[in-house]
Amino acid sequence: MSIEELDKWIEQLKRCEYLTEAEVKVLCNRAREILVEESNIQKIEAPVTIAGDIHGQFYDLLELLKVGGPPPDTRYLFMGDFVDRGFYSVETFLLLLAMKVRWPDQVTLIRGNHESRQITQVYGFYDECVRKYGTVNVWR
Repeated sequence: MSIEELDKWIEQLKRCEYLTEAEVKVLCNRAREILVEESNIQKIEAPVTIAGDIHGQFYDLLELLKVGGPPPDTRYLFMGDFVDRGFYSVETFLLLLAMKVRWPDQVTLIRGNHESRQITQVYGFYDECVRKYGTVNVWR
């Protein structure tokens, strides 16, 4: 995945447009490579903008990025609970993941309790993935 392709995906996601299932797989695999290398304890340089409990509120995330400034101009710490409850959990999570891959030192993602299999099956992320992609593969 090239920087140009990643930038294209970020712009596409900001327009609330889906990535293909194959693109999601590539993005998730690259994110996994980055996240596996990170320590469980993250040292984050100030200044940093902290956000939590986005819960699929995609347009709130876009507003945060507009007001706070886009990465890499602004360093962000997202404190989990990215999905469930809102109507745009897939788009929200994929945009956060794409930003993490594009700017790994400027975007920190901390898993919340809603980023677990059991919770996402109860509160809607699982169903949203199936509804939008027609398969559970993106959820997996």
